[in-house]
Amino acid sequence: MARINFNYEKRQKELARQKKKEEKRQRKQNKNNPESPEQSTVAVTEENAAGTPPAPTDQSQ
Repeated sequence: MARINFNYEKRQKELARQKKKEEKRQRKQNKNNPESPEQSTVAVTEENAAGTPPAPTDQSQ
């Protein structure tokens, strides 16, 4: 007769608990900081763009 692997079940339960806790932490963080992740990505991209020199353009007209 096969034995039940209780350690595997326990580990899966712990991982599910950690995942749920992390999702809850993310929700609380987003609630305290109403800026959406898409907006923060755009802001970071704009900051990076501001730090780099503009590409040369041909304005010989």
